[in-house]
Formats: sequence, structure tokens, C-alpha cells
Amino acid sequence: MNFFEQQAAARRTSARLVILMLLAVGGIVLAVDGVVWVATQSPRMVLFATLSSIAVIAIGSLYRIASLGGGGEPVAQQLGGTLVPENTTEPSLRRLRNVVEEISIASGVPVPKIYVLEHEAGINAFAAGYSTSDAVVAVTRGALDRLNRDELQGVVAHEFSHILNGDMRLNIRLVGVLFGILMIGLIGRKILEHGRFGGRGKNVGAILVAALVAMIIGYIGLFFGRMIKAGVSRTREKLADASAVQFTRQTRGLSGALKKIGGLHDGSRLNQRSDAEEVSHMLFGDGIGFSGLFATHPPLLERIRALEPKFGGEELARLQAQWIASPPDGMQEDVALGLAGGSGSRLPGATQELSVTPPMVAAQVAAPAADDYRRADSIVIAIPDALRDLASERASVMPLLLGLLLADDEALAQHQHMEIAARLDGEMADHALRIHQQLIADLHPMLRLPLAALAFPVLRLRPRPQLDAFMDTVHAVVHADGQVSLFEYCLGRLLTVQVRESLDPSRYARFGRRKPGSVRNEFATLLAVVAQAGHEDRASAQHAYLAGLQRVLPRDHLPYAPPGNGVLALDAVWEPLDALDPLAKQAMVEAVTAAVSHDGRVSVAEAELLRTICGALHCPLPPMLERG
Repeated sequence: MNFFEQQAAARRTSARLVILMLLAVGGIVLAVDGVVWVATQSPRMVLFATLSSIAVIAIGSLYRIASLGGGGEPVAQQLGGTLVPENTTEPSLRRLRNVVEEISIASGVPVPKIYVLEHEAGINAFAAGYSTSDAVVAVTRGALDRLNRDELQGVVAHEFSHILNGDMRLNIRLVGVLFGILMIGLIGRKILEHGRFGGRGKNVGAILVAALVAMIIGYIGLFFGRMIKAGVSRTREKLADASAVQFTRQTRGLSGALKKIGGLHDGSRLNQRSDAEEVSHMLFGDGIGFSGLFATHPPLLERIRALEPKFGGEELARLQAQWIASPPDGMQEDVALGLAGGSGSRLPGATQELSVTPPMVAAQVAAPAADDYRRADSIVIAIPDALRDLASERASVMPLLLGLLLADDEALAQHQHMEIAARLDGEMADHALRIHQQLIADLHPMLRLPLAALAFPVLRLRPRPQLDAFMDTVHAVVHADGQVSLFEYCLGRLLTVQVRESLDPSRYARFGRRKPGSVRNEFATLLAVVAQAGHEDRASAQHAYLAGLQRVLPRDHLPYAPPGNGVLALDAVWEPLDALDPLAKQAMVEAVTAAVSHDGRVSVAEAELLRTICGALHCPLPPMLERG
């Protein structure tokens, strides 16, 4: 399945989950009603019990989801995670950060915050959050110590597949709903304890009935909750394994990590079992040891054999014996196997033209290949150290990102400088202008989006009032005199979307449902602006526009009408287009690609424009659209 099909599958999974949860709630309510009826024979009490049960489950679910409204960070912190600094020099943490950054750049998404569970010796990891803008990737200390670079990359790629496939928002909502189901059991336990220690009296019968209800409903809730969670999780884990192999184009890393889980004493277990049970469906490996109907992951041997069909239990036993005597050291294996880092590949010239087709580009959305990982390594190396330093410091990250948005035209840049000074301060405006003139003006076009991706996790650390002011400033900069280029405008939009979603992750986590016919005018506006920007004469632009229109709305005859206000007309199109259902978005990506490539030539700058537009619409593309 490609990205759009996986998104559609995730939406169907969410719908099935809602149905299963409603059935589970119905079963719990019926059980409560049955016990209350036997005890009281009162229809009024049964009605009260029904409403009370539904209220407890609903309030518990909403409370837990609200407590996770901050996205991935609360989950990582709940499990004792420690944030990895952007400028860390500790070797194992630096290796982890390099791997995460390379996969982020190869995937075309912002670099997530990275956490380490320092007190966990087992090999495990998870991704949490509502979207790519608030995502967190966490790994255990055991994974850092025991896995070599290839294996660590396989595990991180597995977690990125959860990010890209839309599993994270499903996982967080699953935590919330299950908490609501189990709330009755938690309340019942307290009532049961009160019944045991409350002494004797005329209410002892009612207390015993309440205790019995607590026992029955607690077990029912636990049974339904764990079974539903396990069923959903096993399906998504199989898909994540397959996606990780698709990303890295090799099975050795992922299978090696799974073998070490099976061969080492600590396996993938987590010590904080009470917290781990709640998030067990998010983990890379089985963190709590449930099996059968309640197993959140496929059997370990089954996962390994899906990657290496000839691998057997006797080979796993041999590895267990070997590692008892001499546990593996991931960093030492890197040296022995020559895995210190990727070999990289040369970036194309800034004026080079690419050969791409609409289906080729759509197939690459959120689907980086081995070439993209090698190119990501080259991109990281090619970014000047001075810019990387600016991207890793809180004090300089905002001037850096604003510098990316400044125009090359001196008069327009001065106008943008005034906008920054008016909304933030003169010193930051001066800093942004210096960065643009000295470091960004001659930067290779392929390095702008990756630089923004590296800077984003540092930007997220700024207080909300500063981020609100930053978004206001970005809006002013890209609207200055209406003369800003389409790329700079779209980059500003992409930054705004990412900051907005990081501030209110649960608010913007939605699967789109709209169809192309409901956004025909917005779609026509986007195509017209893109066609006008990429073609010097009106006739060529019109042909490009029609080529794109036929991809999505073949029966419509919307005339080519480039808006008088240019790129600023796009302000009204983003939210309706982002609300398209996944398969409609696939057609939209193909249509925009058709408009960009209609003249048979796609420059590196045009490819970066296409990546920026798709990124703003949550369809991340890898850094180079042409593959060998």
C-alpha cells in the first residue's frame, strides 16, 4: 500500500475501533444493569446505573485524552523519558540523533523530539503524538547500548512508519477510550476496599453488592479493553514492520533488532509495567509479556521469519547462549562492521532538470527509499556548520527560519525586515537579514527544507507567546507587498502549519473526508497559481493548468483564471484542500505534479516547490523526486 492507501486504511481502522468500543461499552452497561436489576428489581435504579456507567466511561475517556492533548511528550515523560539535546556530544545519543535526523529528512517531515528511557535495559521504542508536527520518538537505553546503527535505523524506521501511517493519533485515542472503560473497574476497586474495611451496619448489603459489581465490571472492562487493543495493535505492527523494510530497503537491521530482543535476557520488557501496560500497543516490542488474544504484537519468531523465512527457533537458542556469555555492544559492532555513518551521494546541481511523472511522485509520498537515506546523509553534511549551529540554539532558531523566508530582492527584503522589527524586535530583524545575506542567499535549493526540518524541534521549545508572535511575523513576511515568491510563501505556510499543530496537536488531528467536487474552486486556484509561477507565457501556463485539472476533475471545465493577487489567493485554499480524503489527496498530488512538469522539465527549485506544497497539505515528499 502507498501512503494514501495506508491513510485510508488507518481511517477504516479508526471506524472499526469506534464500533468495537461501542460494543464493549454496551457489554459493560448491560453487565452493570443485570447486577443492579438482580439486587434491586427497580427499573429506576437500572436507568440510573445505565446513565452512570456511560457517564463514567465518557468522563474517564475525555479526561485521559485531554491529559494527552499536548501530543507525544506527555507519553514519553510518563514513562520516565529524558529529552535528548539537539547539540548533544555523547556518542550513543549523537548516533541516535543522526539516525532520526536522516530518516526525518529522507521522509520529508520535521525532526521529532527525541527521548531516551535511561533506566530501561530492554530493547524497545515507541512513537507518540497526533501528527508529524508534535511527534516524539523514544528509545530505551537497552536499544542504544545493544543495537548497531543498522538495527537502530530499522527500529526508528519502524516508528516513523507509525508516524506517517496515521497510527499515532489512533494510539493516543485508544489510550483514552480504554482508560474510560477501565474507570469503572478502578472506582469499583475503591468501593470494594470500602466494603472490606467499612465495618458492619445496615448498609453492608449495598456495599457487598457494590463490591460484586466492582469485581464483575472490572474484569469485563479489562477483558474487552485488552482484547480490542491487542487486535488493533497486531495489525498495525505488521504493517509497520513491512513499511520499515520498504523505507530502508534492507531487512538486516530490523531482523537483527528482533533477534536481539529474543536472544537477550531483558528482551523488550519495560520495568514500569503499570505505565507500560497502558501504552503497550505503542511499543516496538512486547513490553509486558501478554500472549494469545491479549498480545499486542505478533509472535517474535513470526516477525523475524517475515523478514528471514529460513530463521528458526534453534538459531535463536544459539544466539541466546552466545549472548549470555558475551552480550552485544552496538557501538563496537558499528566499528567492526563499518557502520559509522552513511556513504552519502552527491547533490544535483541547482540548475539540473529532473525527469518525474505524476504517479512516480504520488508513490513517493511518505515512502523514502534507500537512495533517499543516502541522499539525506549528503544533505546533512552539505548544510554549512554555521547554519547547523544556528538551527540547534534557541536564541538563533527564529532569526534563522525568518531568514529562510526573506526575498533576494533587496527592496522587498528591507520591507520584510521592517515587518519583523515591528512585530518582534529590531535586533532579531537585523539577525535574520544578516543570516539571509551571508548564509542563505547562495544556499543550494535542496537544503532549505531540510534546514527548516532540523530547526523545528528547537523552535518548538520556545514559549507559546513567542511562537504566536512568530506565526504572526511569518504571515506578515510572506505577505509583504504581495511580491514574495511562491516557494517562500509556501514555506511560510508550512512553518505556520507545523507550529500551529505543535501548539494544539489534538485540535488539528483529523482524517480528511471531503471529495474533490466540494473543493473545485480552491483546487483550480492552486493549480492556476502553480501554473502561472512555472511558465513565462500565458498559453503554456494554461496548458499546464488544464493538464492538472484533468487529473482530478476531468468533467469540469473551470477556465484558467490566475488570481489578481497572485500567491496571496492561496490563503483561502489550504484548509479545504487539506480536508480531502486520502485517495483524493493522491489525485491532487498527481495533478499539481502534472502542472509543474507539463513542459517536460522540472528544475530542482520546482521540485522543492512541489515538496513544500505537499508538505503544507500533510503529504511529505523525500528530498529528491528523481530516483535511479
